[in-house]
Amino acid sequence: MSNRLYSYTLPHGVELQISFPGYAEQANAETLVRLGDTVILVTTVMKDARSDGVGFFPLTVEFEEKFYAAGELRTSRFVKREAKPSDEAILAARLIDRTIRPRFPKGMRNEVQVVATTLSYDGENDPDILGILGASIALSCSDIPWHGPIAGVRVAKPNGTILVNPTVAQRAQAKSEIVIAGTKNRINMMEAGLNELSHQEALTLIADGHKEVQKLCTFIENIVKEQGKPKVAADLFEPPRELVKNIRERFGKELKTALFEVPGKVESQSNLRELEERAIEEIGDEQTSAQHIREAFENEINRVVHEEALENGRRADGRKKDEVRILRAQAGVLPRTHGSSVFVRGTTRALATVTLAGPGEQQLVETMEGEWKKNFMLHYNFPPFSVGDIKPFRGPGRREIGHGALAERAISPLIPDRETFPYTIRVVSEILSSNGSSSMASVCAGTLSLMDAGVPLKKPVAGIAMGLMMEQGTGDGGQGTGKYLVLTDIQGPEDHHGDMDLKVAGTKDGFTALQMDVKIEGVTLSVIEETFAQARNAIDHILKTITDVLPAPRPSVGPYAPKVLVLKINPDRIRDVIGPGGRVINTIIEETGATIDVEQDGTVYVTSIDEAAAQKALAWVRNLTREIMPGEEFEGKVSRIFPFGVMLEIMPDKEGLIHVSALERFSIRHPGDAFKPGQVVPVVVKEIDDQGRVNLALKEGYQPEVQSSGFSRPPLPPRPHHGGPRRGFGGNRQSRDRY
Repeated sequence: MSNRLYSYTLPHGVELQISFPGYAEQANAETLVRLGDTVILVTTVMKDARSDGVGFFPLTVEFEEKFYAAGELRTSRFVKREAKPSDEAILAARLIDRTIRPRFPKGMRNEVQVVATTLSYDGENDPDILGILGASIALSCSDIPWHGPIAGVRVAKPNGTILVNPTVAQRAQAKSEIVIAGTKNRINMMEAGLNELSHQEALTLIADGHKEVQKLCTFIENIVKEQGKPKVAADLFEPPRELVKNIRERFGKELKTALFEVPGKVESQSNLRELEERAIEEIGDEQTSAQHIREAFENEINRVVHEEALENGRRADGRKKDEVRILRAQAGVLPRTHGSSVFVRGTTRALATVTLAGPGEQQLVETMEGEWKKNFMLHYNFPPFSVGDIKPFRGPGRREIGHGALAERAISPLIPDRETFPYTIRVVSEILSSNGSSSMASVCAGTLSLMDAGVPLKKPVAGIAMGLMMEQGTGDGGQGTGKYLVLTDIQGPEDHHGDMDLKVAGTKDGFTALQMDVKIEGVTLSVIEETFAQARNAIDHILKTITDVLPAPRPSVGPYAPKVLVLKINPDRIRDVIGPGGRVINTIIEETGATIDVEQDGTVYVTSIDEAAAQKALAWVRNLTREIMPGEEFEGKVSRIFPFGVMLEIMPDKEGLIHVSALERFSIRHPGDAFKPGQVVPVVVKEIDDQGRVNLALKEGYQPEVQSSGFSRPPLPPRPHHGGPRRGFGGNRQSRDRY
C-alpha cells in the first residue's frame, strides 16, 4: 500500500484524513484515521486456517483507549499502566463489531481480529466514529473476505439544529443523538439516546445521517480502488447440500412440529435437541461430522422459520405479527430494598432493584476523554441459570455492559434533576429467565422499581424488541419483489434466526432509546418506519401494564432509604462549614452520624438514614453560615475567660465576646469572678465589627452572681520614688549626660 493521504471534508468543515503509513506491516491491513488532532490506528488480522469445531464466526474487536493520547496520567497512584478497557471503550468496540460483522461471508470460520488504538485525542473529535470508518477502510483494503465498504456517522440535535458528526462541545448541548452505520443502500446498525422524539423526528435524524454515510462510502470506494488487495478465497464452513436435503426430508416434519406446536421454550428446545442428536446418530459417519450436521440442522430451522412467517404469517408461539406476549408486573416485591419490581413478558422475567444514596456516592467515570460523575446508573446481570445453562461467574461481560447501557440510556431522560431529587440512584436488573428482549424487560422493570422507590420519574418508560423476517437471498428490505415481515416482541427462534433486532424504548410522548443490529446487508428507511409504527403501539400497550400497577411514583422514599436535605449557603461561608483542616465538618459528622457533601456553588447536602440526625446536622450548618444580626438574643455557653472579657459560644463553632467594660456596672473587676467555663448566660448581640467579630452584652434584666474566684487581687502598693519625676534615672540631665 502506498502512503498517499486521502482527505474528505465533513459537514462542519473539519477535514477527515486517511493514510496508510505502514506502521503495522505484519497485519493484513492497517489505516490511520485523523480528524482534527484525534488520530486512531486501525489494524485487522485474519488467521490462515479455519477454526473448525466452532458454530459461529470468531470475530473480536478491541477498542484501546490510551491515556497518553490525551497527554494524561489518570490511573491510580500505584498503577500507571492502562488496565482492562473501560465501559466506554467496550461500548465503542461493540459499535464497530455490530457494524462490520454482518458484512463477512456466511460460513466464515477464520478467526479475525480488528484493533482500534487511539494514538492522539484532541478533546473535540470523538474517536469511536473514526474506529468504525477505520475498520471499514482496513477491511475493504485488506485481502480478508468482507463485503464493504460501510461507513458510520453520529447525528445530534443541539438547540433544535441537526448536526452530522458534532464536536464534543456540540454533543454536550444535544439532548438527542444517534450513531448510524450502513452501506450506500442500507442501514445496518443504530445506537441512539433520544429526548422523547416522535418516530418521524427520529426518522429525520436517521435519513440525514444516511445521506452522509452514502458520501463516505463513495469516498472509501475510491480509496479501495487504489489501495485494495485482492481478496483471498475463503474456506467457508458450509454443510453439503445433500446433507441439508437429507435432514429436510427425514426430520423436516418433526422439526416444524417442535418449533410451532410444542408449547414453551424449554419443551421446544428439548425436542429440537433430541432431533439433532438423532440426526447425528443416524446420519453421522466418517465423512459427515457432527458439526456439519448441527450446521445443516440450524440452516433448516432458519429456512422453516422464515418460510412460515413469510408465506403463512405464522410465528412459533402462534401470535399475530404485532402482538405482544402476555405481560405481568408487580412492585414492592422485596422487603428491605429501597425499590423493587418484577416484570414478566412471556418467559422473560426481570427483577429490578433500586438503591438510593447521597450525592457524594456518585460514580466517578475516568476515561481517556476526561472525568465526569454519574448520579444514575443501571446495571444488567445475565446469570447462566436464566437460560438453563452452567457457566463460571467472572463479572459482567460485554453483552451485559452493552444491555445495561442501553436500558440506562432509555430511562436517563426521565430521571429528575438534582434540584428536584438530589439522590444518587442505582438500578440493578437481574434477568431470572430469558427468552428474548431481556434488555427491554430491564427498562420496564427498572421504571417500575424507580416508581416504587419514590423517585419522581417525569414519565414511565417501556421498551420492546422488534424483529424482521426477510425473503432469503433478496436482501431487498421491502424494495422491489422481496418479501418481508416486521414482528413485534421477538422471542426464541425469531430472535436467533431473524434478520433484524431493533430495540425501541420510549414514553407515551416519544422514543428515548434505539438499538439496531442486523444479520443481512441492512434495511431501508421504509422498513424502519414501519417498525417504528408497530413499536409505538406496543410501547403504549406495555405502559398501560406498568401504570396499572403504579399509576404514579410513590409520594416519598421508603423507610429504609436515606433522607437527603439540601441547604444553599453563601459560597464565601463554605470555609466556616469545613473549618481548619476539616475540623468543623468532621465534628458535625461524628456527632450526628450524617454525611455532608458541600459543592463549590454553596449547595450543602446532608444525608442520613435517621431523619432527625439529618435535621440536626442541617440546623448545625445553617447556624454556622447564617448572618448574625445586632439585637439577636442567644443562650451563650462560656467557653473561655480572659482578663479583658468572656468568650461565649452562641452557636456551634461561633463565639462572641463580652468585653470587661460591659461588666463594670455590675462591679465585676475580673470576668472570672462572675463566670465559669460551661456556664450558660443569656446574651444579646451589640454589634458585629468590620472583621466579623461578634460583640455581646448581658441580656437586660440578667444579674450575674459575683463571687471571688481567685482572679481578684488587692490594690497594689504605690511604687517607691527613685529620683525625681523621670522615675529612676536620678539626678538632672546634665549629670546623666556625663555618662
